Amino acid sequence: MTSAFANWFNGQDGCIVIGEIGVNHNGSLELAKKMIDVAVESGADAVKFQTFSAEKLATRTAEKAAYQKKNDGEAGSQIEMLKRLELSKADLQACQEYCQKVGMVFLSTPFDEEAADLLEEVGVEGYKVSSGDLTNLPLLAHMAGKGKPMIISTGMANMAETEEAVMTIQENGNPPLAILHCVSNYPAAPEEANLRAMDTLAAAFNVPVGWSDHTLGDAIALASIARGAKILEKHYTLDANMPGPDHKASLEPAEFADLIRKLRDVEAAIGDGVKRPQPSEFDTAKVARRSIVSACDIPAGTVIEDKHLICKRPGTGLAPRLIPLVVGRKAKADIAADVVIGMEHLG
Repeated sequence: MTSAFANWFNGQDGCIVIGEIGVNHNGSLELAKKMIDVAVESGADAVKFQTFSAEKLATRTAEKAAYQKKNDGEAGSQIEMLKRLELSKADLQACQEYCQKVGMVFLSTPFDEEAADLLEEVGVEGYKVSSGDLTNLPLLAHMAGKGKPMIISTGMANMAETEEAVMTIQENGNPPLAILHCVSNYPAAPEEANLRAMDTLAAAFNVPVGWSDHTLGDAIALASIARGAKILEKHYTLDANMPGPDHKASLEPAEFADLIRKLRDVEAAIGDGVKRPQPSEFDTAKVARRSIVSACDIPAGTVIEDKHLICKRPGTGLAPRLIPLVVGRKAKADIAADVVIGMEHLG
């Protein structure tokens, strides 16, 4: 619990961007490392893998999901697909070490207790819980006992299920926790995003809340940041046309980098909520605002009346709201027409 990520996880002010590699490495360590490089170049804060044993995750008769059948490009059962996408312990260790080398946080989603133990041995900095395992309370308890930060996705879940998951984690070690709102469809439709649910989760559990984005493009991801997401998870790939279940719902490298650039702009634009002029506006104010100006020649000693005054640019003199303080005063000296009036003109 002393890792930089754990400290940052608890105290960070901005949004953590997690590049979801998932299984888009297609079972290749070489591709996995290339994807880590893309995350570094794009400005992501962390990458996330999936750690599983195909034999423990699916039966031999389990069918692929509809989106998997459509996107995978390969015939066969779900377990056959999963076997192609497994990473060995050696592969995961190599990915973790490579992340350390290039300054990237290494995260992964374990799909069973042994996978969580394997990741502990490898040196994972935090655990991600998939939406499918939110109700797998024994697995949550097992991960929570390791004391490392946990990020749970809540796709398909209601508030009661989410609360049960949070309570299980709190009662079994209470590690740092974040919750991701999520819609478990690939791709998810924008009209189903329901980003206001993040507000509900934040109010209910008082932990950092974010968005695991399965929508196409970057619009909903950026909207989630404006809505207050503290973590954004987004799938990316080296090539959306590669065979595999998740590539077509993932951003390619240039799109991923563009998303993060836009995200940081949105994040910077949110500000602190205090309504005040920005330093860059001061020069504009001089040009665009108005001052009290003499509407005609005003001889010395004249008691100034409304008819003697007009408001014009620039905004370098007395503001129009001060007209009541000028009217009734005497001109100290002659004031020519079209002069910006200051206190030095008034007796």
